[in-house]
Parts: sequence; structure tokens; C-alpha cells
Amino acid sequence: MVELVVQQVLQAVITGVVILGVAFSPLGRAIAHRIQYGKPPRQLEGYSDPRVEDLSGEVVALREQLEATQERMDFAERLLAQAREKGQLGAPSDGRA
Repeated sequence: MVELVVQQVLQAVITGVVILGVAFSPLGRAIAHRIQYGKPPRQLEGYSDPRVEDLSGEVVALREQLEATQERMDFAERLLAQAREKGQLGAPSDGRA
């Protein structure tokens, strides 16, 4: 009788550990994501949405503009650093170097 109770408790503990292990594993997270958000929509082969194509072109243009702006900002920072080194500019007033 005692052995049966011990066996059932041991089975329950092992089952709980396995369930927790699966729940917090990548597989468990994937299953939870699937339950929460459902299946992702399937893409049809050869199908393209013109809106997606337009937005992709806009993203490319924005990335190019951002890159150009970053280059200009880097250039301005280098000029300011050179002027500061030559003593043409005072130290920054906000404490940044």
C-alpha cells in the first residue's frame, strides 16, 4: 500500500517536472506563441502585393537618406573635434567631451 502511494507520488512529481521542462523550452514557447497568435498567413508563390513593393522602395530610399545624414553628422563631428583640438572652440558647456 505504501509502495503504491510512493509510486503514484513519484509519477506525479516526474510528470510535473517534464511538463515544466517542456513548457519553458523553446518548443513550449513556440507552442504557446502558436496558441496565442495562431498560424502565420501563408505566402502564395509568385504573388506579390504592389503595396509591399511600394513600401519596400520607400524603405530603401529612407535608408539611403539616413545613411547620408549619418555621414554628414560624422563629418560635422570631426570638424568640431578638429577645431576643439586646435583651440578654436572652447570646451563644451554641458560637460561632454
